Amino acid sequence: MSKLELINMTKLYKTGDGVRDINLSIEEGELVTLLGPSGCGKTTILRTIGGFLDCDGGDIRINGQSIIHLPPEKRPTAMVFQSYNLWPHMRVYDNLAFGLKLRKVPRPERERRIRQMLELVKMTGMESKYPGQMSGGQQQRIAIARALLLEPEVLLLDEPFSALDAKIRQQMREELRKTQTDLNITVAFVTHDQEEAMALSDRVIVMNKGSIEQVGSPQEIYHRPRSRYVADFIGEMNFLKISDAQVLAVRPEHVQVAAGTGGELDGYVRTIMMLGHYIEMTVDTDHGIVKAFITDEQAQRLGRGDPVALTFGRKQEYAAG
Repeated sequence: MSKLELINMTKLYKTGDGVRDINLSIEEGELVTLLGPSGCGKTTILRTIGGFLDCDGGDIRINGQSIIHLPPEKRPTAMVFQSYNLWPHMRVYDNLAFGLKLRKVPRPERERRIRQMLELVKMTGMESKYPGQMSGGQQQRIAIARALLLEPEVLLLDEPFSALDAKIRQQMREELRKTQTDLNITVAFVTHDQEEAMALSDRVIVMNKGSIEQVGSPQEIYHRPRSRYVADFIGEMNFLKISDAQVLAVRPEHVQVAAGTGGELDGYVRTIMMLGHYIEMTVDTDHGIVKAFITDEQAQRLGRGDPVALTFGRKQEYAAG
């Protein structure tokens, strides 16, 4: 039995936007990410699961039981928001203890669980701090700890790291993934950051205009995108119109570059740019500009305007349009 099921779930706003007939199943211990641009419906799905939005149609089930008639506080879920939602007038300990008090957990048990959770999120010794005395990354750790203390059947994370800088965000991803696997928590995660989705997820759900475009492992989504939308949204992709009806899609890392002519496609070097651990070359061709990743040795031997021959490794074709 799935831990979380959405069955023809529909939530529509007065504008007509929202999501319609969403079918999704998440297994116990899975971390599944809803990925897509702003306005695609991913946060609507998460907030409807959490009970913060009413479900207009279909059903939401956890452990086989419908939860659509339960208010947020009665659902076996916990949600962590982008804005942390910590109470600024409460110390860390009181922020963490609040939900346990509502559930009438005895004080010795509360203290034990809070102590263990602070160790888990590497925040031991911060019990007396106020949220305003902590960094964004520290506040987010406490927000996640508060949610986990409620021992939810499903943890809902709505863009939890988007307000953090790149280095802290990377660290928080790693810590979340470790905590999630250690505790075998079922997680539904929302982000617009494809790198975050690919790094964290067991499966990725790519959203487009209120519907699911593709569901698969990060490898499947990246290497076998089922539509041009997914191919364009995930990673970098060259699109080359090969006929009025067909477009060839090939990722820069699957473009091989050789000096001279005689490739599947020939062209001239347009730019060569050092981008940290890799070098990017763009090539002018009769079918448009092609981006390729090349070695340092190739970059030393080739210059702007040089003729080059391109051959393609893994590639896919899509209908033009």
